[in-house]
This record gives sequence, structure tokens and C-alpha cells, in this order.
Amino acid sequence: MLTVFVAASLIATTSCKEAKEAGKDAKETTKTVVDEAKKDVKAAADETKKAMDKATGEVKSALEGITIPEFKDPKVGEYLKSYAEYAKDYLEAGKDVVKNTELAKKGVELAKKGQELAGSIKDSETAKKFSETMTAIASKMAPKQ
Repeated sequence: MLTVFVAASLIATTSCKEAKEAGKDAKETTKTVVDEAKKDVKAAADETKKAMDKATGEVKSALEGITIPEFKDPKVGEYLKSYAEYAKDYLEAGKDVVKNTELAKKGVELAKKGQELAGSIKDSETAKKFSETMTAIASKMAPKQ
């Protein structure tokens, strides 16, 4: 009878060791698969973002949260980029009188150029995109209440 118990305990110990090893292998395999899947998902997300940016033709501006749409006339996009850069400088200057004096001159120049560009836009869709982008940039410059 003792022999049966000894044999049973040896089998149980061997089975537990094998099960434990199999569990470790399964855990390592699962971790490897998950890590690879994460890398693949990140790569796919990056590719999707690149494709979307290319498809929409939009460009990030100097201001966070503002995107400059693509225009047929590159001068319009360039103007909006320079206006966004001006807005960023304006916000960074805060109450610095010297910087604000310099920025005031640039603001006048940009306002004049903006009026000229707005007057030269004949396509209503382009005019709408231009106006919406200008409004978005100006709203970032508005004092917070």
C-alpha cells in the first residue's frame, strides 16, 4: 500500500512540475505575442495618421490645436502659417512692452496682407476655409476671462 502512495506522489510531483513549466512557457509566449501585437498596432496607427495627414493636406501650425488646411494658392497657406506664428509670439510676449511694440508692427503688416489675400480669394470654399482658420487663430489670441 505504501508503494502505491509513493508512486502516486511521484507522479503528482512530476505532473505538477510539468504543468508549472508549461504554464511558464505559455506565459512567456503570451507576453511575446502581446508585445509584438502592441508594436504592430502602434506602427499601424502611425501609418494611418501619416496617411490621414497626407490625404487631408493639413499642416500643423505654430499654435497648439490649430491646423492649417491646404489651399490651391500656396500664398494663402503661407500667410496663415505666418499669422499663426505671430499669434504664438503674441501669446508668449504676454505683458512685455518691448516685445509687444515689435509685434504691433508685425500685426499691422499681417493685417494688411490678410485683407489683400481675402480680397483676392474668389472661390467660396477657399474663402470659407481661410475665414474659419483666421477665426480659430484669433480666438486663441483673445483674452481669457
